[in-house]
Amino acid sequence: MDPVIVVGAGPVGLALALALARHDVPSVVLDGGDGEVEQRTARTCVLRPDTAAYAATLGGSRWAAWRTERRHQPVRRVELDSRTSPVHIQQYALERSMRAALEREPLAEVVTGARLDELEQDGRGVSAHTRGVPGSAGTWWRGSHLVGCDGARSTVRKLLGIRFPGRTSVERHAVAALRVELPWDGEALLHRDVPGGEDEVVARPLPNGVWRLDWLLPPRGDLVTPDALLARIRDTLSAWCEEVPPYELLDTGVHISHQRLARHWRSGRAFLAGDAAHLLGALGTQPVDEGLRDAANLAWKLALCRNGRAPEELLDSYEAERRGAVGARLRALDQALPLVRGGGGLRTLLPGASRGHLELLTDGHLGRGPLGAPPCYGRSPLAPGRDAVPGALAVGTEPGSPVRDVPVTALDGTRGRLWERLGRDLLVLLVAPGTHVWDSRHWLSAGLMPELASVVERLPVPAELLVTEGYPGAVAHTALVIRPDGHLVTALPGAGTGELRACVEAVRGAPAGETAATGP
Repeated sequence: MDPVIVVGAGPVGLALALALARHDVPSVVLDGGDGEVEQRTARTCVLRPDTAAYAATLGGSRWAAWRTERRHQPVRRVELDSRTSPVHIQQYALERSMRAALEREPLAEVVTGARLDELEQDGRGVSAHTRGVPGSAGTWWRGSHLVGCDGARSTVRKLLGIRFPGRTSVERHAVAALRVELPWDGEALLHRDVPGGEDEVVARPLPNGVWRLDWLLPPRGDLVTPDALLARIRDTLSAWCEEVPPYELLDTGVHISHQRLARHWRSGRAFLAGDAAHLLGALGTQPVDEGLRDAANLAWKLALCRNGRAPEELLDSYEAERRGAVGARLRALDQALPLVRGGGGLRTLLPGASRGHLELLTDGHLGRGPLGAPPCYGRSPLAPGRDAVPGALAVGTEPGSPVRDVPVTALDGTRGRLWERLGRDLLVLLVAPGTHVWDSRHWLSAGLMPELASVVERLPVPAELLVTEGYPGAVAHTALVIRPDGHLVTALPGAGTGELRACVEAVRGAPAGETAATGP
């Protein structure tokens, strides 16, 4: 079968190709550049803990705490650990890590110097034409589907004729990457009303003693000259350290946040993801993080449809879920910006607004609340109805929300963490206290395990059965059904094997009464 064509070799396009390979789906990544990743130290991204686990990034920095200060006074300090801290990483390091992984992946091919200029679709696939060197005819590529991960100025989006409304220059920040010793070892800082005249500065540590500093600028103002930026660095460091400590300036820039949302994310067999589909970044929201969620959401759906295990209608849920989630994030930003940046705000409409400006900013940076929390797909078209799961149980995770990371054991006795198993098949996680102390040969033949294992093996989509000692809010013998992208479908009594199959039918987007072949 033809591969999936991925247009764009930034973090989202590379992540999608890796995700497709984990589902045994071949892909070709059309990279308009020369394959070299520009080393910009000040260009970084913050990944939420679950997204970082899914992306399997190497390197990066986790924070020991998040501090907020106003003028000279500490306001709050949030303790963080390896399970709650985001991962702060230079974007070039993330891209190089992904490219290295793709070089070892036989199912993925990255083609450099391939600039898309034409796109055609028919009932069986997509044809994409890329320009060649001057004087050549270029190349046609054939794929089952095509995904535009080609950034804010997406050629794919323009060729599909999809509008991209929104606002420009919502926030502007002067940015600098420094190697310097600051008073907070491994702790990130949000400082409002900084002595010396700055309205807001954010300092976030990176590996090897490097810090990224962001100074809030007027949305539309004068250009930031090198001398003005150096003055900001000196004034800020002297406010924090009483005098300017020795530092090495590694990189600088100006980061501009826009807010845009494509009208549609699917057109036939072509899709949009990442900055091609949405732009955000104000108040600590993270565009790369959202783009990686796009890739995780779309990859498993493409795999099921290509393999004939789900109808094409399943792919409609990508736009419904991801565009709905990003749209909600952008609405929260619209409501929070007047409150945080001055001029009032819609306090009654934005959950958590009454806690204050600094709390809202903290939410955005740490991945909490309406500005930062992982999305919940509770109203997804894939959510099974009450008729399908009449015996559904309540656990510590709402249906549609990302699952917690707990220790798990596979049927072959392999032990690990739940998040390590994501990104492949559907998961059925049985809460079975006591299994940790027994060899899997003993509990595999005990209680409801034989029947449950047999049912999971015959489900209409590939699925893996795991066991865990406990899950927050779950009683013994609860079975959690978990999508490949880590979102909880529902929780059932372990003996409810009939409801389990009905639940999986809903997840694969099958119309009522339709059944899938269970063979390979």
